[in-house]
Amino acid sequence: MGTMSADLTGRERVAADAAARGVDLEFVERGPASSLEEAAANLGLEPREIVKTLVAKAKRTQTAADSEYVLALIPGDKAVDWAKLRKLAGYKKMSMASPDEGYAATGYRPGTINPFGATAVEGSTTPLPVYADESISGRIAMGAGEPHLSLLVDSPELFAAFQVITGDIGK
Repeated sequence: MGTMSADLTGRERVAADAAARGVDLEFVERGPASSLEEAAANLGLEPREIVKTLVAKAKRTQTAADSEYVLALIPGDKAVDWAKLRKLAGYKKMSMASPDEGYAATGYRPGTINPFGATAVEGSTTPLPVYADESISGRIAMGAGEPHLSLLVDSPELFAAFQVITGDIGK
């Protein structure tokens, strides 16, 4: 298990990874929000314009000893359909990771998770595989590595930077 570099804040990790990938981000102070709807209102956005990054724990085969982690991007007004995502990603088993597992996999806490800099191994630049609901388009807001902070990014740029695989994974 790698540990996060104490030198970088979540925001700095996000910014550094985005810069390395040539993706233009804007950080916005969202303020505290007890729900996605409240966060959207704080940002002046529709809930569907906020994209949640969920960490899924997956196994290629029923008997695989090790789980792999993948990221699923889903608009704020939808939930992940795990059966659809499993099929799209080619896994036999898949479930939501616990908050601690999500942190171990990405270095981010729930509500702050996003693909940028989401690697548990310090110095690793190998991103987790990212899957996204095909309804995501245009400029979107996401968690930004720290509480009360959002990032704005153009979804086509984000998808290109992470070779995101899109499909119908929502319900």
